[in-house]
Amino acid sequence: MSNLFNHILPGGEADRPSKKKPIFPVNPHLRQYLLKYGREVKLPVSYADLQRFTYTVPLKDKHGKETAWEKVSYDMHEWEYLRENLVRIYAILKTEGDLSFINHLDVARIDFCYFGNSQPFRIRIVNKFNDNYDHYYIKKADASRIYGLELEHLLSPNRITYFTDKNTLIEEHIPGIPGDIFINEYLQDSNTNLIRLAKEFVKFNERCFVHLLGDMRSYNFVVNIIPDIEDFQYRIRAIDFDQQSYEGRKNLYLPQFFKENRPLVEIVQKHLDQKSIAQYQAEERTMMTFRLVSSRYRVMEILDNMTADNLSKPEKLEQLKNELSEHFQNSNYFKRAKTMGQLVKLQLKKTLQKHLVLVPKTKSKFDD
Repeated sequence: MSNLFNHILPGGEADRPSKKKPIFPVNPHLRQYLLKYGREVKLPVSYADLQRFTYTVPLKDKHGKETAWEKVSYDMHEWEYLRENLVRIYAILKTEGDLSFINHLDVARIDFCYFGNSQPFRIRIVNKFNDNYDHYYIKKADASRIYGLELEHLLSPNRITYFTDKNTLIEEHIPGIPGDIFINEYLQDSNTNLIRLAKEFVKFNERCFVHLLGDMRSYNFVVNIIPDIEDFQYRIRAIDFDQQSYEGRKNLYLPQFFKENRPLVEIVQKHLDQKSIAQYQAEERTMMTFRLVSSRYRVMEILDNMTADNLSKPEKLEQLKNELSEHFQNSNYFKRAKTMGQLVKLQLKKTLQKHLVLVPKTKSKFDD
């Protein structure tokens, strides 16, 4: 695959994701998949329950600047009901529903975000004994987002905990430094190992492109700093999965092309040569292949569901088919895809085929 790190797009409006993506319903086949793998559970609170707030107050960050979040308030009856059951949901996320630990937990705050497609509620859970806190999110169940979460869980180095209940989706909080904050506050730090950070950005860029996860602007991923022998390692993790295989522009699936990520691209260009970039891309594709092989039946089940699902608009599908065909210089390979799910399946096979050929059973399944 050609290396694109020699080019940075200007990041104009034409290169940005759609401002509003529709919510795609969870179809019966996807619901059965979620039930089979323990993702569909009975929850004591739904997304609709949280919408019954009385008013909101803008939430400010530690510097006093307003954020995209607002603190919501409820009448006393609603609040008591929510407090008890939101703690129960936290137990479902963290201890498989074991309620023996919930007496020392409480809901410190509920925040709501108008920004974005999923309009999530963020629940802050606090330990009453030591004031330690954690978060999780409640959102509208969106099929494309669920596919993105599942593919991230199966093909990336990161495990994802989430559950659904009809039209409600709950997700664990993914810890890390938001990418935009990391760029503004950590890039100039003398302790930041720019070479290792550049390597990780190349790998993250590759993961997103291989399974067509879009819109990874800096505020849609986090950076984890991991102490290592005499230095630090870095892990970039996606935290927003709304744009799983929805957009038509190929470059929207490559984080390197967003102007918000330009400082990271410049670090790659400064510290890595073309052979190193190609090496790190190959390393990430190899690791994705190992993960695919170890979970190949589950991967094929989710891809079969995606193949039969409607996850985008016909014009976007047509555009992405054409742009991927041009990128790989193969005019016919992607043209047979009739859905975005089929296109994801073809993309996985195309980008991982050199590694898949070493595992005959997996290769034969991808030839279906």
